[in-house]
Amino acid sequence: MELRHLRYFIAVAEELHFTKAAERLHIAQPPLSQQIQQLEAELGVKLFERKTKRQVQLTEAGKVFLQEAYQLLVQLETAVALTQKTGRGETGQLRIGFTSLVIYDLLPLILRQFREQFLEVELVLLELTTSKQEQALRDSLIHVGFAHPPLEDDTLSYKCIHSETLVVALSSTHSLAQKEHICVQSLLSEPLIMFPRYLAPGLYDRIMSLFQQRNFKPNITQEAIQMQTIIGLVSAGMGVAITPSSLQNLQRSGVVYRPILEEVPVIETAVIWQQNSLTPIAENFLQFTQKVISKFQERQ
Repeated sequence: MELRHLRYFIAVAEELHFTKAAERLHIAQPPLSQQIQQLEAELGVKLFERKTKRQVQLTEAGKVFLQEAYQLLVQLETAVALTQKTGRGETGQLRIGFTSLVIYDLLPLILRQFREQFLEVELVLLELTTSKQEQALRDSLIHVGFAHPPLEDDTLSYKCIHSETLVVALSSTHSLAQKEHICVQSLLSEPLIMFPRYLAPGLYDRIMSLFQQRNFKPNITQEAIQMQTIIGLVSAGMGVAITPSSLQNLQRSGVVYRPILEEVPVIETAVIWQQNSLTPIAENFLQFTQKVISKFQERQ
């Protein structure tokens, strides 16, 4: 049985006339009659009673088959539509890795607008360090990531979408909070709150370079994994922190941010992916992200 048999049968069942059904299908009447006979022979039942040479009526078996044929065509149309949507990247699942830093800036904007346009795409978000995102891409656990170059794996593709500077976060009651800018030397004796290097080697090394360039050894007295935890410790007066400027969007009572007087390294955020395993959804997401970033930069 082929799909055309169902379409031919439905046309005859609705018209109850072979000539009219043939005209509707844009085929000759004799081949249509032959196709219906083949279908009846395959099913082993009569689907039509012939009232005249051209006019027919459905048998009880024919009535049942008509309802089932309708359902089969609906299922087929649904399968075709779903397949086409999947091929266009309009439905399915997208797994995104991200570092804690990006939730304070562009990522919420990108995700909100993407969800508004691609309603049938399920977003699964995984907070991972840059190095863990690289491994997750190699293991196909995520489709794209938001991380901070440099990358250890040079086989991965990436595109920088944002760059920012470093600032000092300190308690609002700290003596340095009265200054408009803070020089690195003034932080030499300050208790510094940092994250462990393994979480973000690139960012860690850039912060440490501020001290190394001046042959200073920072006084790291406390480590914390989450950026919000670091800021919480600053609020408690446990020390100061050097953070990317986007963290200023994390407003915390008792914490102020001040720019650094000297030239500081640039912290980049990039979207990263594995080129040879891109899905249609991931391709759409990358293109969409670039559009959002371009519009965002135009407004700056």
